[in-house]
Amino acid sequence: MTVSPTARVTPPSLLAASRRVFDLSLGEMLWSRRTIFMALVVGGPVLLALIFRIVESLGMPALRVNGRQVAGSSVFGVMIWMLFIRFIVPVLGVFYGTALLADEVDDKTITYLFTRPIPRGAVLLGKYLAYLVCTVLVVLPSVMLTYFLIVPLGEVSGTFQSLLLDLGILGLGLATYGAVFAFVGTWLKRPLVVGLVFIFGWEQLALALPGYLRRFTVANYLQALVPHALPPDSALSVVQGLFRETTGAAGPLMALLAISVVFLWLAVRTVTTREYVLEQ
Repeated sequence: MTVSPTARVTPPSLLAASRRVFDLSLGEMLWSRRTIFMALVVGGPVLLALIFRIVESLGMPALRVNGRQVAGSSVFGVMIWMLFIRFIVPVLGVFYGTALLADEVDDKTITYLFTRPIPRGAVLLGKYLAYLVCTVLVVLPSVMLTYFLIVPLGEVSGTFQSLLLDLGILGLGLATYGAVFAFVGTWLKRPLVVGLVFIFGWEQLALALPGYLRRFTVANYLQALVPHALPPDSALSVVQGLFRETTGAAGPLMALLAISVVFLWLAVRTVTTREYVLEQ
């Protein structure tokens, strides 16, 4: 009797393998130490909003500009711009994005991942999707709590559409920063340092200087989508004007989508072609 040769096992496609890596990585990320750090970071605005609500409930205006009380929706807009857009989203993008593959290299477990019969790029793509879901699940509830603590019920109907737009902008910001720093994490040896220098050094400087330098930052396009307008006669509006260009939404939106796709493709390509040598 003739024994037929063993059938060759067909490796899964990039998308199928990415989904498997996503399933494994999501649970690890949600219960990791980085998630505890992320919860502490996003808890800051909620704590500030709670203090604001307590002060307001005591009959004392929490914030005045030129002797006039600032509306709750305007205060929420300031927090979206100054805390979430300018700080929380970039920081989470740096800490998670640069670690997607760098942690595997540092722990010397990357060889085990690459010996599995799946495309190399699926490892990064699956981890990136897990990062995106994990950060969205933590950041967006923080935004909702901050909103309902600060904005009075009478202003909800007129500002809820802006809240939904805020949530979409934050999700897009997490996706863009995550893609940029995922590439940095696959390309450089100490990606976290480079990422921190980028968001706290280069982006701050480029946004403050006149000219075209700001177009080489993610923050420039992200801030252009923020729908809130600060009180026009306040010092904060002057500060915002230094860092924000008045443009339509289509250009910044397309730029952010293009940045996300290009850098995620570069990250996948780098993982696919690079040889990782582990230090002893």
